Amino acid sequence: MAELRPPGPRGDGRDSPAAGSGPGDRPEQTEGLRREDTESDCSADSWSDYDSRDKPGTALGRTVPDGNVRLPDIFHTNHLLFYDRFSAYQDYILSDCKASEVKQFIAEYLEKVLEPSGWQAIWRTNVFEVVVRVVDVNFPALKAVVQLSEPFLCESQDSSFTLECMQELLELKEHQILLQELWVVYESEKFDQTALAIEHVRFFYQYIWRTWDEEEEDEFDYFVRCVEPRLRLHYDILEQRVPSGLVADYQNLLSQCEELYDKFLNVRNSISGNDSDSEAGNVSMVEGLKLYDQVEHIKQRLKLIETPLLRYVFGYQKYGSLQSKGPRSAGAKVIHVVPLTITANLLQLLTRDKLCPESSEALEVQFYSDPLAAVNACYEGERVIICPGHYFVDGMFSIADSVELEGYGLPDDVVIEKQGKGDNFFDCTGANVKISNLKLVQHDAVEGILNVHHGKTTLENCVLQCETTGITVRTSAELLMKNSDLYGAKGAGVEIYPGSACTLLHNGIHHCKEGILVKNFFDEDYEAPRITMVNNMIHNNEGYGVVLVRPAMPSEMKDAPAQGMKGCTQPAQVGDETACGESSRQGQPGCVTDELELCKQAEASEQTENNSEIANVLGATSAKKRRIHRKRLSQLRFTEADDNLMSQEMFVSVEGNQFKWNGKGSFGIFFF
Repeated sequence: MAELRPPGPRGDGRDSPAAGSGPGDRPEQTEGLRREDTESDCSADSWSDYDSRDKPGTALGRTVPDGNVRLPDIFHTNHLLFYDRFSAYQDYILSDCKASEVKQFIAEYLEKVLEPSGWQAIWRTNVFEVVVRVVDVNFPALKAVVQLSEPFLCESQDSSFTLECMQELLELKEHQILLQELWVVYESEKFDQTALAIEHVRFFYQYIWRTWDEEEEDEFDYFVRCVEPRLRLHYDILEQRVPSGLVADYQNLLSQCEELYDKFLNVRNSISGNDSDSEAGNVSMVEGLKLYDQVEHIKQRLKLIETPLLRYVFGYQKYGSLQSKGPRSAGAKVIHVVPLTITANLLQLLTRDKLCPESSEALEVQFYSDPLAAVNACYEGERVIICPGHYFVDGMFSIADSVELEGYGLPDDVVIEKQGKGDNFFDCTGANVKISNLKLVQHDAVEGILNVHHGKTTLENCVLQCETTGITVRTSAELLMKNSDLYGAKGAGVEIYPGSACTLLHNGIHHCKEGILVKNFFDEDYEAPRITMVNNMIHNNEGYGVVLVRPAMPSEMKDAPAQGMKGCTQPAQVGDETACGESSRQGQPGCVTDELELCKQAEASEQTENNSEIANVLGATSAKKRRIHRKRLSQLRFTEADDNLMSQEMFVSVEGNQFKWNGKGSFGIFFF
């Protein structure tokens, strides 16, 4: 791997990255990262070989630019790992600089490592590539002073870029080209550090820097606040750890923010050049404030996605393109049967138990070997029966109609296991979807095992072995989950969005990061979810049994200073799952029966308190939201608000649930 060999890191007190600081302590984020260029001639072993950073000499290979043999070979620099870039930006380039000092720090770094002249490069734009020779470097401007190389080598989309044309273009630019537009020609290993330094600058301005960063408050460390989260996001996307829908949302938000920010700058410049007291100035002022608010709103959304924890706490709204097929045109209904192997005995049992119609209507039976193919063939109101067996599926179940998916047997006998990487396993948008008697096993996932986007989904007598998050109930969707078992989620077992309805009856939710996560509904644009939790066993989760995500109010910040840190999870004042106290164990030997009875009573009382606490806190949060909303409407002089709308409070029914051995307790609140 390419070794960075500048004179030494900045004297900021940080340890050398070779000593194991920074992301080196998180190998899961760096091992096996994908190439940024899939056509790279770099082997997969060199891509993930971390020991190679300690080898002497250069590790930068050479590559033909875009497969063109007329242009000379260039240094291969786009294969760098997260660790290489992280340590370079943290220890050598940016250190603890502020946003306003970024360009200055980069210039100082380049002065130490860049050859000031005597090297060739390919100047690359969207329309042409031409070989130039660098004769000087303007470090403060981050530009190189260049001349056309001899012989003249140029490749373009048309033949209009002649020698005379390029000479004229360079004169217009005063022979100064941005360093990030140059790819260093592979002449000798002497220029490997020059190529590497330019790659760091190019990557920074392409993936890290935003045009509005310079206006960020300077009391914050720019690397910690902006560089590290954006760098992690970039490599998470390369490793396909971020849902494709969220990646698309992020790119769209970036484009929107850049466009709006450009408009804002134009309006601001027009205000500074005109009389602000004039009517035109006042109009521009109002327009500028509106644009500023829009930019700030999008910037906050971008930061949520860039922060790994908040990215999955808040998630994103995915609007699928699934279209309901509706009923079959002929009006007939089909039962879809999926047997791993078909026998006469199995067919006889199926006919007796499942295939005999309750009514006189004629039913058609179709057989499949793949559960996914059977579901894709369904129309409104049809049923899929999956016979015992272990089925491996490479794809996503997208259920847009009211379909029933049923396992014929116990859940452990009918297993559907996902193969291959993908965003989702089950996506449900049908008005009334039912899944029963199945075991779902998820691997190499980015999103949860089951996403309910619209309509109602019923999950009954199922086992869900999760990979990332478990079940997600989106806004306006409804989930009824009963007599099921869910475990293994690296996020929350069940995520409940604002405006959704979630009923959990007699389930087990265990060995997840969090048991149940209720997402923020405090915003006035959100409706409170409707939650029913009865007789569930929520145990052995790493964090809390139930977590509520919501913003901290100023009064709460004063009352509890520890909450002032964003993303600080505070425990609710409920008892932990403690056993009988030592004092009860020190009684007389003849009182063992009484002690056991006391233990049972204490545990029952504690579980009752836990259920009441969860219901009370969720209900109180909903009531507080309503009061704040009323106050805002009153300030805006909307005194005759819709009483039905304003009286909506969160419906919560929490009773009979047991919380045991959760790492942080039964209930917590995540303040942000």
